[in-house]
Amino acid sequence: MKKLFFSLLLSISVLEISAQQVKSSVSVNESIQGLYFGLSQPANIPELFAPEIVSDELSNRDVAISNDGKEIYFGISTPDFRYAAIVVSEMKNGLWSKPEVASFSRDSRYKFVEPAFSPDGKRLYFVSDMPKAGNEKPGDEDIWYVERTPQGWSSPVNIGSPVNTDGGEFFPSFTKNGDMYFTRNEAGVRTSFIFKAVYKDGNFVTPEKLPEQINCGIDRFNAYIFPDESFAVVPAVDVEPGLNGAFYYIVFRNNDGSWEKPVNMGKEFNTPVGRGWSFYISPDRRFAFFMATLRKTESGHPEVLSVDFLKSEFAKPQNGNPDIYWISTDVIRKLAAANGKEILK
Repeated sequence: MKKLFFSLLLSISVLEISAQQVKSSVSVNESIQGLYFGLSQPANIPELFAPEIVSDELSNRDVAISNDGKEIYFGISTPDFRYAAIVVSEMKNGLWSKPEVASFSRDSRYKFVEPAFSPDGKRLYFVSDMPKAGNEKPGDEDIWYVERTPQGWSSPVNIGSPVNTDGGEFFPSFTKNGDMYFTRNEAGVRTSFIFKAVYKDGNFVTPEKLPEQINCGIDRFNAYIFPDESFAVVPAVDVEPGLNGAFYYIVFRNNDGSWEKPVNMGKEFNTPVGRGWSFYISPDRRFAFFMATLRKTESGHPEVLSVDFLKSEFAKPQNGNPDIYWISTDVIRKLAAANGKEILK
């Protein structure tokens, strides 16, 4: 690689998003047509994704889009994470449906996060703390899936061992062969590591812990793998001196299967607060979606504070809770080229 991973002074390099870029907002009461809710599509500056449809006043993260682009699943939770659900909007007869909690994600006793389609789109994997058996109390986080049926999604199925353990398993992400990258922390241990489980004869084999280039920093989680395995995006902590929090790093894979050192993805993806831990690329390879926490940048203040004003400030995205942003993948191609790589072909 021509350039080893580099440091950016994120204290002065903020995500270039302004309040004016909420221009893409579309009311859920309107007739919404076209892929990606018919939104104007971003270029090389990240924009808030679907304000008031996807990104709202709650905590938003984790995107999964069907291969035909007509189903969008995303995560939504209360700020205290007491309730967390997977929400879906579908394009039917050319129009998008109002986002609703997915059928398999409605039991309020448990949390549902991190949806991911299998390569053929016939399964939707996700993470939940539902108990494996009769106990009604939440358990440790496991990876589950539902299957498409003529009547809709099936009942959830826990994928079991050797992937799921007594610890926590998170954020499934799939290669084109159906192999799964995921995050695991052992029971009673807070530090997480990234694993890969090969899919063989209809089952996942014993996962392997990935090398230090993927398991970078003092903690890392929720690695996204591009389907051809040419690169991974890893949210990681303390990879670079002076950066506190979770920042997005891209890790390129060589032709011999080895991995390069992690590269900071820059101000387009990382913010000074370092709260980025969910990344995804659309099936058409045109857009990257990622979670970021950013407050509105508009200037000016009301002449007098009021309760209505304070409530209105919270009841919109960019209020300090995580939101979902999107950007053209051309930014990632340029980053790869600067490091001697050609990806997203």
